[in-house]
Amino acid sequence: MQTTVVPSREFLREAFVLVSEAVPDAILEIRYASSYNFVGSPIDGYEQPCAILTQQAADALRKVSDAARTRGYRLKIYDAYRPVRAVAHFARWAEQAEAVEMQEIFYPGVDKANLFSLGYIARQSGHSRGSTVDLTLVEERTGKEVDMGGAFDFFGERSHADYTSTLTPAQIAGRLLLRDLLCMHSFLPLKSEWWHFTLQNEPFPDTYFDFPVNPVPWMCGREDA
Repeated sequence: MQTTVVPSREFLREAFVLVSEAVPDAILEIRYASSYNFVGSPIDGYEQPCAILTQQAADALRKVSDAARTRGYRLKIYDAYRPVRAVAHFARWAEQAEAVEMQEIFYPGVDKANLFSLGYIARQSGHSRGSTVDLTLVEERTGKEVDMGGAFDFFGERSHADYTSTLTPAQIAGRLLLRDLLCMHSFLPLKSEWWHFTLQNEPFPDTYFDFPVNPVPWMCGREDA
């Protein structure tokens, strides 16, 4: 049975962690806390540009980060835990036919009316269970993102994990490296998004959380935070 939960601060401190503390080598670019996303404005629930994961997912991601560093890469995180209210914001936006400010960047070949039927927008997201992360690789030497042959959150076939038609060998290799690093440490890929991975044995498989994205519950244990 699927349930939606607004957890207590005590529960959050025990079950969830800030990615910046659990995986200090990770680079954060939390798109939904900014206006650079397919909606074109900050998303409900993203009060600060931080990333949150369950303790188990964060522990596994730390192993991914360590493995990436040995190969000369760092992880860049675009999104992690996503509140239920944020998913509802996406759904409301998808029903607003006139709101197409970011179409040219994120979905140039898709009629917005078809976003639900094509599976690009859903009314429920695994991100809300707290053990899913959207990410890419950055070259440590240059500081540049690895060219994956397609951008994060692009709505189109190019984003599929197994897409190769117009990719270069280097772009294919980049996607395979990201997938291998995550899969070696208990994450499962999503066929429709090369950047999306979920912890295999996620601790809350039937629970969808709705607390805001901000660091307050973990701020030095302060009761007045």
